[in-house]
Amino acid sequence: MTNGTDSPGGLMVRKLESIFTLTDEEQQALRDLRIELANVEPDRDIVSLGDRPSQTCLLLDGFTCVYKGSTDGKRQIMALQVPGDIPDLHSLHLEVMDSSIAAISPCKVGFIQHSDLRRVCERYPRIAAAFWRETLVDASIFREWLLNIGRRKTYSRMAHLLCELLFRLRAVGLVESGTFDLPITQVELADLLGTSPVHANRVIQALRADGLIRTQGKTVTVPDLAKLVEAGDFDPLYLHLKENETA
Repeated sequence: MTNGTDSPGGLMVRKLESIFTLTDEEQQALRDLRIELANVEPDRDIVSLGDRPSQTCLLLDGFTCVYKGSTDGKRQIMALQVPGDIPDLHSLHLEVMDSSIAAISPCKVGFIQHSDLRRVCERYPRIAAAFWRETLVDASIFREWLLNIGRRKTYSRMAHLLCELLFRLRAVGLVESGTFDLPITQVELADLLGTSPVHANRVIQALRADGLIRTQGKTVTVPDLAKLVEAGDFDPLYLHLKENETA
C-alpha cells in the first residue's frame, strides 16, 4: 500500500492534521514548500550520527528508523517512521545529529531546506506549534518504547509494536480492512525489540498461531484489533492522535 494520491506537501499536512488542526491557509503554505525528491535504498543512512544537516527529511513512502550502535557493533533501533513523518525535524534546532536515520525498505523522501521551514514558521506561528507538537509526540513514543523494551515480555512487545504501527498508518490512510505493509526483516524486528532474530520469528509465529495476526509476504492483517490490543497491553494515548482524543 502506498499513499499514491497525496502530493509530498499534502502527505505532510495529512500527518500533522492527525495531531493538530491547521487552517486552510496554513495547509496551503505547507503544500507550497519546495521539496526535493529522492529515492533511498534499504540499509542506507539518510542522515548519520555527527552530521550537521541544512535540510530536513519528509518520508513519503517506505519505512525508516532511528538507530544507534554500540562499540562492539550491535545496533538498537529506537524508533520507526512511516509515511508522513519527519524523522529529523529536531535538526531544525539541534545542529549536530546524535543518532542516525536509515531506510529500512526502499524509500521515497523529500528534502526541505531548514531556511524554508524557518520562514514558514515565522509567517505562520501555528505551523511552528504543529511542528513542536510533532516533536513532543515523538518524545512520547520514545518513552513508550522504553517501557515496551524494558518491562514487557517479547510476545507483548511484538503485539504492542504492531498495534502502534496500525494506528499510525491508519492516521495517514495506509490501512485497509486491518491490513498494512510491514517491510521489516526479522533481523530488524530483533533490533527493534531487543531480542534475537530467532526469537523474533518465534513470537511472530506464536501471534499467528493464536489468530492475532495473519501475514502474507510483507503485509500484516489484524483480524481482531481488540485482542491484539489486549495482548500488547496497548493504550494509544501516547500517540496523541486527534481521533483518539475525541473518541
